[in-house]
Amino acid sequence: MYIYPCAYNVSLQTDTTMGKLNIFAITLNNPQGVYYPGQFLEGHVTVELNEGMKMRASGQGGDNPTLSSGSYTYPFRYQLPNELPSSFEGSVGRIRYWLNGTIDKPWKFDHTTKRAFTVVNLLDLNTEPGAAEGSRGQNEKNLCCLCCKSGPISCTFQIDRCGYVPGESIPIKAEIINHSNRRMARSYAELYMVGFYRATTKTRTVFQKIGEISHGEILPGDSDTWNGDLLPIPPVPPSKLHGCRIIVIEYYVKFCVSPAGPAFQLEVPLRLIIGSIPLRTTMQQYGFAPPLQGPSQSQLYQGGAHASAPPVTSMPPPSFSESAFGTVNIKDDDDTEYTKGDMNYAPVYAYYNWGQTAQPSAPPQ
Repeated sequence: MYIYPCAYNVSLQTDTTMGKLNIFAITLNNPQGVYYPGQFLEGHVTVELNEGMKMRASGQGGDNPTLSSGSYTYPFRYQLPNELPSSFEGSVGRIRYWLNGTIDKPWKFDHTTKRAFTVVNLLDLNTEPGAAEGSRGQNEKNLCCLCCKSGPISCTFQIDRCGYVPGESIPIKAEIINHSNRRMARSYAELYMVGFYRATTKTRTVFQKIGEISHGEILPGDSDTWNGDLLPIPPVPPSKLHGCRIIVIEYYVKFCVSPAGPAFQLEVPLRLIIGSIPLRTTMQQYGFAPPLQGPSQSQLYQGGAHASAPPVTSMPPPSFSESAFGTVNIKDDDDTEYTKGDMNYAPVYAYYNWGQTAQPSAPPQ
């Protein structure tokens, strides 16, 4: 039997139709299934046989041994390489990690089992230029109604900082003035991810909506003000995907004003940085005491197999929640009817459950 490190809670798989093989499963010592570059993967493989089974022993010559009926446990330990990128499941590309166990049967189909797990390459917002700085944008648009040109609609949009972690909410501040003779159906703020998938000769760009909040209509000659409406950030992978050269992700929050009837909407996009470790100033605003210097990955997660939180005084640890993009099926072309394990998988990411209360911020200008 072999185990290949190449996986999120998978219980033992029992299948009475397998004949001799009753259970073949991989169990991780870390029940969360979350690891960081350089950590050790530790766990065991369970094999339970109803009858004896002949199998090819790794690295041994001679006759193939027969494993008698009964239950067997095979421990394993493997250190992940440093600088691995975070797990990511995209529509046209992915970064996926799993363990694969194989029972090598001579002259017969092999039995395999599979277990996916999550790798998180931490992004510290305290080391990202511009993460603590605010951002502001504005736009104006003239609408045409048949042959008559209408007055403009204008929008000013700002956020107090560009760096956030999942679990926080972005206070949306905006002012819309409708000088046109058209009704605006609504205004809304949208959080979305942009994925850049780079091949040898070309790049494919994919936009994926994450969340949205909205206001109602704005009549001709009227205006509307957003005074810090909260746009929550769900569990998503950190910006950039450090360690990966062919997939890059960016995040934006876009403020839009949609006219009633046929017309292009007014848009003001601002770029965000989604990190894994929050800004020290943000921790202080929430009432937590940060360290004098931001912790490094080696300081955060040394030696243990279990995911743990940054050693920050008085700071509650993040939870780990399933990706906002949901589960995927991880069955590959190499998997067969003899492949066991849970094929439904969702990567998990750090999520700071600080509630939906906005931190102190400057008033709109």
